Formats: sequence, structure tokens, C-alpha cells
Amino acid sequence: MIVTTTDVIQGAIIESYLGIVTAEVVYGSNFIRDFFASIRDVIGGRTASYERLFEQGQRKAIEELEQRAQRLGADAVVGIEFDTGTINIDQSGVLLLITATGTAVKIR
Repeated sequence: MIVTTTDVIQGAIIESYLGIVTAEVVYGSNFIRDFFASIRDVIGGRTASYERLFEQGQRKAIEELEQRAQRLGADAVVGIEFDTGTINIDQSGVLLLITATGTAVKIR
């Protein structure tokens, strides 16, 4: 399955658009990761644990897009966009949300 952020696939012709596919990945808070991220926030620098988490989440979202597109009979997903956000859950923490959206297509 071809997955791409572009609207076209070079050398391929889109025969039909099968519909929009979406995937959501949600991760819960992790006290240790949050603690070290807060230290980084004070002293500066990148937070590798969160970078890895978002990278993993994007991979999982792409896998889910592929599965949902296959169920529609698609050969590819085009125009993929990612979005990230948080969901506050009272005083106990935050959930991290990674969403991917694309269009399932049949190509030749």
C-alpha cells in the first residue's frame, strides 16, 4: 500500500476515490516521562522521550490508515495529514492524541 502526504502519486493514475480514512492514537500520561520533560522545560533542550512517543504514534496511525483503507479495497492513501493534541482528564493528567487523515484511493 502506498501512503503519501501528496495528492497525487507520480506515475500512477487514481481510478477512484473510496473515501476519507482516519486513525486516532491516544497515549496516557507517564509520570517518569513527564518528570524528565518538566526538567527539560526548565533547563532547555529537546525532550527525546516525547519525540519518540510522537514518532511511534505517527507510525501506528499510518498502520491504522492502511488497514482501514484496505477494508475499502484501496491501493493507496493520499493527502495524509497529521494532527496532535491533548485531552485533559481532571487533575490526574493529560492524554496525548495523534490523528491521521487521508483519502483512500484505487490506482492503476
